[in-house]
Amino acid sequence: DSQVGILRVWNVSHPSPLENLKLKKTGFHTLGVFLSPPRNKREISFISLCGNRYTSSSKSHAVRLAQGHAICCFKDAGVGLYDLGTRKWDFFQDTGHVETIFDCEFKPDNPNLLATASFDGTIKVWDINDMAATAMSPGNEGVIYSLSWAPGDLNCIAGSTSCNGAFIWDINKGTIRIRFNEHGKNRIFSIAWNKSDPKRIATGSADGFCIIHSIEGKVLQRYRHPAAVYGCDWSHTSSNMIATGCEDGNVRVYYLAAGSDQPLKVFKGHTAKVFNVRWSPLREGIFCSGSDDNTVRIWDYTKDACIITLCGHTGPVRGLVWNTEVPYLLVSGSWDYSIRIWDTRSGVCLDIVQVHGADVYGVTCHPRRPFTMASCSRDSTVRLWTLTPLVAPLTLGLLAQRPWEEIIGRLDEAMAPCSPPLLCGNISKDIKQEIEKHGEDVQAKKLCLFSEFFFPLGGSKNLCDLVAVLRDQEESLLPHDYSRGIVHTRHMVKIKMSEAQRLTSTKMHKLGCSIGAPSKQDQLRAAAAIHLRLGQLQRYCELMVELGEVRRRATQLLDEGSNEAIPYCIATGDLTSIVEFFSARGQLADALLVTQATCEGNVQAPIHNHSGSTPPGRPSLGKDNAKLLVQVSTDMAECYLQDGQAIVSACCRLAVDDIEMAMVTLVRGNELELAVMVGLVLGDQAAPLTHYSLQLLARRAQALGHWYDCRYLAVDLLKQMPKNDMAMVKLCASTQLCNEELDVLHQKCNLPSLEECALLAQSLHEQGDVLQTVRYTLLSPAPETALEMGLAFVKDVMSRKDWKLQEVLSVLDMLGSIRTKVLQKNELLILCGYAGAMLAIRRHYITIVAALYEYTSQLLRWRDVTVPLVVEELALELDAWQSCQGEDLQCTCSDAQLVLYETLMERVGHEPIRSMVGQDYITASHLPSHSEVYTSCLNGAMIQGPAVLLEDGKSAIPLNDALMWSKVNPFSPLGTGLHLLPL
Repeated sequence: DSQVGILRVWNVSHPSPLENLKLKKTGFHTLGVFLSPPRNKREISFISLCGNRYTSSSKSHAVRLAQGHAICCFKDAGVGLYDLGTRKWDFFQDTGHVETIFDCEFKPDNPNLLATASFDGTIKVWDINDMAATAMSPGNEGVIYSLSWAPGDLNCIAGSTSCNGAFIWDINKGTIRIRFNEHGKNRIFSIAWNKSDPKRIATGSADGFCIIHSIEGKVLQRYRHPAAVYGCDWSHTSSNMIATGCEDGNVRVYYLAAGSDQPLKVFKGHTAKVFNVRWSPLREGIFCSGSDDNTVRIWDYTKDACIITLCGHTGPVRGLVWNTEVPYLLVSGSWDYSIRIWDTRSGVCLDIVQVHGADVYGVTCHPRRPFTMASCSRDSTVRLWTLTPLVAPLTLGLLAQRPWEEIIGRLDEAMAPCSPPLLCGNISKDIKQEIEKHGEDVQAKKLCLFSEFFFPLGGSKNLCDLVAVLRDQEESLLPHDYSRGIVHTRHMVKIKMSEAQRLTSTKMHKLGCSIGAPSKQDQLRAAAAIHLRLGQLQRYCELMVELGEVRRRATQLLDEGSNEAIPYCIATGDLTSIVEFFSARGQLADALLVTQATCEGNVQAPIHNHSGSTPPGRPSLGKDNAKLLVQVSTDMAECYLQDGQAIVSACCRLAVDDIEMAMVTLVRGNELELAVMVGLVLGDQAAPLTHYSLQLLARRAQALGHWYDCRYLAVDLLKQMPKNDMAMVKLCASTQLCNEELDVLHQKCNLPSLEECALLAQSLHEQGDVLQTVRYTLLSPAPETALEMGLAFVKDVMSRKDWKLQEVLSVLDMLGSIRTKVLQKNELLILCGYAGAMLAIRRHYITIVAALYEYTSQLLRWRDVTVPLVVEELALELDAWQSCQGEDLQCTCSDAQLVLYETLMERVGHEPIRSMVGQDYITASHLPSHSEVYTSCLNGAMIQGPAVLLEDGKSAIPLNDALMWSKVNPFSPLGTGLHLLPL
């Protein structure tokens, strides 16, 4: 139904529909239906967790439909993929914008709320944790060009329109509080609420005026311009100073307290219209402007001059935002579809972000989360992304226990040319003071405060809350929003009971306070479902009676695949069946809840003998339930991880006290800083994986050589490991310095000098200790000797028929860290490639195994080498692995392949840390790209998510694959001998 969003199922022989599925209150825009093949349990669980919490309001499966899906697009820009068989959404976004999004801004007192203004005539407020719309402005304003939040906790937004003037929207009341009509029917391109004086609002219009209004509607001042005013912004240091951008290409600065309608200063330099202006929040008198001449100019008010021009955009510049902590960082968005991050000290473009498919109009960040950016575009999407990699020395310095002076500094220090990034904002200073108050528990406080500061997206706050729970923090001290995320199983039932009671008593709210709010019937039905999963059948039945469902449900039979199976299984206490039912439908959160409710005695398990005792030889039901609880949580965690939500996945592990797997999950998701933070707080229980994460972070620090001496930062990270000798050796061996500088580095790493290492190597060689000889020769002035010796050892071992991978890994690991400038042997690349392929098999890095075999074979074909490997044998080995790695070996591989596969697996061996087995899935690795589309040089497939450009500037591989490759083979896939160091 195009009017009310009802999907009707018909039979051509009947004049009326067989079933009505109410999918949404809003009518359909377009609909497409297609058949789909059956999916296995893993696929269903994955899609369900990636989807949405909403289901249709169909009361029964009146008609059994074929396996199929409906792609639904609604008139309010809602979109979803609906599973007709299960009557559930696989994916559902309740609403969106249907046209260009011109502006976006975070709520001053709540960094979780983001407001957007659109060409479709609405302002919408989103919760960025799940991108659900929480409020929408009433009516349709035609076109809304700009918005500005009221300062503080005033829950109002000012908006500017194309023909209806400007307005203040009171979100709590869902009404327009006041409208400003002083510009008549002229377009108002910008609006700015004075954050220092909340009684003032400025507007810039096509009529050539910038008008200062009071919030009561009084005009305080009019500033006439020779042409349209496109941008205006209040100074952060003076509540009376405002800058404007004009169509004549000039920027003007006015001072309201002067009482004059003439500008204090006019800044000339742009050759086309100026669209936006932004004052620096940290540097007094500094502001920027973006223009249709494709440049951004930085102006110094005190010098009456442009101090630097930022060139690089190929289209008009629109969005501008200063970083609120690092004073020289500026972000700009352009019609060239790109977002650029600038170092305004030198004018260098630090990075280019190309995530939008059309003109970029708005960019914004929040002072409490200065490195989390939001951007909006003509492609009608909002994108969230991070600047954290650009300030990696800060996060690594915190973990390396560097002094505060290297993290938080003065403005002049931060602005010094080529100096490392320093935090200069008020929020970072407040965090430092808060941490210093907690002398006894500094690490835990750092984790909580700085994870939210640097890594707010993806559930880091939820992770901190669960770490606090594991450290026995009282439930009353947990934050109020703890219940919105993954909660510990000890709190789950209590929280869900509270939610059910709230849903039962909730009364309807008027439209404007929320979007897509469920009806009273839907709320009661949701409450009943929670009570049922908690085993509270009496309350469930009471609500069903209130809904009038009991009579209808009583006449229906238990039908396979129907929700009607749930009360029957709950009533009989058949936990296994209900968990299998929920899991088969991808409802793992429900499976976890009902299992925990059973563990707490809310659901009575069946008794299988008359005496009521546990049958001989069978574990108690309590142990069975606990195992089932862990299994369901494991399935949830793996689904979130494969969806690129590693932090949420780790939360699922912590919710059942699985600290080791929580750490593994963070490592596999490349959330290494969070892994170390969590590991340092939890101590010995997480020590092995904390140390592994520190090694990976030290490699990342080495890759940051363009900043201050990150070698020593890597040393400080490794010093937090009790057994760090080998890691220090690899660090020194891979560092390219002169001998004098290498001796200094050796000293910092507590290693002998180069000459002492040479003497030690000679002594150990005479004793026949190959491994230690290679180690100290690598640290000597002649590391190439170690290469000769180590390769000879590896080739000798691999020449035996019964050799094992573990025998050569230690030597190859050391040789792989050798400085590139002394790399003279192609044999090392080949042997590291082959060992890497086997190590990838051991760790189940499925996506790169074939590429590593191909890499090794190509080097064998084109390089003149003498190694105990044959290209044809490698091909047979790869074919055997590919044929036999599935579960049903007999059906897919020959006897010869099976023998070869078994030999290979015996040679590969088992991973010492068994929990580290599994592929990496970084955040956003599943997201499509609008602008930059790369093809992987490993397999020719199109890359989704972040990509890593290799040294030739053209070849690319997915970041997931790059991370896994670097863990098993240190050298680039291009065979150049350069190290692969993905950040």
